[in-house]
Amino acid sequence: MTRLLVECTYVFEHPHANSGIQRVVRNVIQQLPAANSTRECIPVVMVNGALFEVKSLAPLETPKLDLMSLRVKLEQMANLFWLRHRTLERRRPFSESKFARRVLYVGCRLAAFACLSLPMRVLDRVLKGQKVPERCVPLQHRAGDQLVLLDSSWHANFFPLAEQLKRDGVGIVSVIYDLIPLTHPQFCDAGLVKVFNEWFDWIARTADGYVAISTTIRDQVRQEMVRRVGTEQVAQRWFDYFHLGSELDLSDARSSVDQGLLDMFKKPQPVFLMVSTIEPRKNHAYLLDAFERAWAAGSLARLCIVGKIGWKCDALVERIRRHPELNKRLFMFNDLSDRSLEHAYSHATSLVFPSYVEGFGLPLVEAMQRGLPAMASDIPVFREIGGDYMAYFDLAKPQSLADLVIGMETTGVFPAALNLDGWRWLSWREASAQLVERIERNLHNVAKVPESQHANCP
Repeated sequence: MTRLLVECTYVFEHPHANSGIQRVVRNVIQQLPAANSTRECIPVVMVNGALFEVKSLAPLETPKLDLMSLRVKLEQMANLFWLRHRTLERRRPFSESKFARRVLYVGCRLAAFACLSLPMRVLDRVLKGQKVPERCVPLQHRAGDQLVLLDSSWHANFFPLAEQLKRDGVGIVSVIYDLIPLTHPQFCDAGLVKVFNEWFDWIARTADGYVAISTTIRDQVRQEMVRRVGTEQVAQRWFDYFHLGSELDLSDARSSVDQGLLDMFKKPQPVFLMVSTIEPRKNHAYLLDAFERAWAAGSLARLCIVGKIGWKCDALVERIRRHPELNKRLFMFNDLSDRSLEHAYSHATSLVFPSYVEGFGLPLVEAMQRGLPAMASDIPVFREIGGDYMAYFDLAKPQSLADLVIGMETTGVFPAALNLDGWRWLSWREASAQLVERIERNLHNVAKVPESQHANCP
């Protein structure tokens, strides 16, 4: 049986992070296929130079009656009690009389036994038989295991352990989300560019196979590998892709929707929704330029920007906060829950996504799966995902987006003139199964090729 050790270290250590990669990792891990006769999927983390099996990505809930915490508090009270006893011994009359000190000690001893020592002994007996749940437990690797680096590992410190696993016969598969720090470094922090470049060098030397999140990125990875390690080395590796799912996994119907969002949707004018972290690559400035042109032409359409504030965006955020249309035809929400985001997807007129470059474009499938039409920049990966079901605009011409907005507002018809009833995207369960199936398929294909012919693999 092949064991796929699916690495999720960053999400394990940061369970409340919910941006793109963290959302992907958490959903894939939660939906890993059950074991069968040939394969078992095990979520793992690598911390402190050791390998652990993950039992829970989320922090374990503390029981209403936490006996261990109660035991610790009683011990702390006992220490304080005897500290006070020693202080009292140094005061009159106890400091002047051995008999008085003896009476004090016996009284304190009886009180401590009844109120502290006896309850602690009872708790020790109860806790001895209580199984305390753990978030992860040690895991022994085996030759033939496959370590699947699913999480954002470029900031990790587990590379020596991964290299040791490889020497022990463990295969390594790297999931690649994008190569943006390499292809578009102007959009990234200089430190990230350096770290990511070093990480890719390590991945290029170490991994046996690569799974991207789109065919666009798969092809970019292969080209970058050829540039770094040469055609002969690339011929000995395999390259594939899988597509991401579409559910908002943290959406809770019992939670409330942001009141400001509810108030915005009470008005009848169309709402165009932009969902992403606010940072230069997402091209919010283009979005504002386009809508300012539409507003100047008399449009009543509203622009709603949803996403946390990221990096290199101070001027843009200041422009939004000082904009004369803020809270009139321009709205910004920086901390919406999945429940509120789902409400926005369900009530907006269209999603608009003007990004310069992406590995996938998760908001597109999240929106379209809920019946919300989408308009996006005309880049290859969006064509791959949206096909003829999306409308596209020219990144060099803000007026092209303004014309789409005005046309949609005037006619009430989505520019692509297509019915999204025919649209269906993967669930996270299907996406996770697709990832596992494609890893298995490639491992099987490699195993069928004699070692002497590996260099000739396609």
